[in-house]
This record gives sequence, C-alpha cells and structure tokens, in this order.
Amino acid sequence: MRLDVLTLFPEMFAGYLGGSLLKRAIERGLVEVRLYNIRDWATDKHKTVDDRPFGGGPGMVLKVDTVVPCVEEVRRQGADPGHLVMLTPQGRRLDQAVVEQLAARERIVLLCGRYEGFDERIRLLLEPDEISIGDFVLNGGEVAAMAIIDAVIRLVPDVLGDAQSSQVDSFSGGQPRLEFAQYTRPRVYRELEVPPVLLGGNHEEIACWRQQNSKRRTRLRRADLL
Repeated sequence: MRLDVLTLFPEMFAGYLGGSLLKRAIERGLVEVRLYNIRDWATDKHKTVDDRPFGGGPGMVLKVDTVVPCVEEVRRQGADPGHLVMLTPQGRRLDQAVVEQLAARERIVLLCGRYEGFDERIRLLLEPDEISIGDFVLNGGEVAAMAIIDAVIRLVPDVLGDAQSSQVDSFSGGQPRLEFAQYTRPRVYRELEVPPVLLGGNHEEIACWRQQNSKRRTRLRRADLL
C-alpha cells in the first residue's frame, strides 16, 4: 500500500515513521509513505500558502491556487491516482468500517489542513473523501493523518505478526463490539486473579468466555454498538 501525505509540516512525521510497527512495515516493503510539502507549490517568492478570508473573520485560509496544483501533481505520480482523503472536522466520522474501506485501496492520498481550513473551491474541484476523526478541532490534519495510517496499515496483509489480531480488535467484523478482556503473567497481582477458564487449556470454553465477555463489556460501555 502506498500512502501520500500532503502537509505544511512534513517534519512532524519523522519520528512517527521511524518507530514501531510502521517502521517495520516500511522496511519490509509492505507499506510506502511519501511526504510532500504543500509550500513547494506556492507561486510567489515568499512561498505564501494562505491568505485572509473574503468577508472578514479571524485566521487564515489555505489558498486554492497552491493546494489544487499540489494535489493534482502528486496524484499524477503513478498509474493509480489514489483515493484522495481530506482531513476536516466537517467530514464523515472515521470508524472501523471506514478504515476497512480505505484499507482496500492500493493508494491513499492524505491532504492535511491548517489554520482556518481550506478555500471551499479546493473541495469543489478535487471532490475528496472528507473524513473527520471526531467531533473536536485539532491544530491541523497531521495527527488525523497519522491516526488513519495507523488504523489502515493494521489491515494490510502481513503487517501484523498474527493475522487474527485485527480480526478480534474492538469494532472489527460484521457485528462490531468491544474486544474481550486480556490477561498475561503473573496469574495473581494484588489479589486480582486471572479467570480460571483462561488457564485450563480448553479452547472451546475459552472462546465462549471471550465472546460472552465481549458482549458484556459492549453492553456496559458502548450499548449503541449492539
């Protein structure tokens, strides 16, 4: 899978790309992440990417004549133009179903906003898939882009050590619910014991316990999923 990130702050991704699961996926050639600085497409000597909004108001707005050429040129790189995602609080809510849709793509282009957002003509001309990671506002789309990358690469074949890991995650599968409780050594800690069923080696009983525990946790914590 190829992931292109268009941002005003590519340096924010340096540490993120160099650690943990994503780093190993990149080294193994399972995932490719390319960073582009939107400012490189600015046309004036000051590399201006934003301007004051027409009609007045606070803040600055990202310029259409910088962002649109940037996106169009990046998408021309390669046979597949990719699925364009605009990170914006006004987009559809990210959930596991959306992650699964994105993971089915060969290439995703992530467009990160800043300041007061995008000139509306950027949306009209590019017709992106607008996605929000929640009902709150960030300083920019970079953290949201990282969240999407993190969620999507888990579903790329061979990225996880155990393919079943993503199948039992919370919100996964045809009937999404919260994941069952997990335990490891020691068996007893501060008088809290691991449920005996998990120690008995009976896989059928363990599977039944996990299913019941998952349903109970979902009912108590996220009844809206049922």
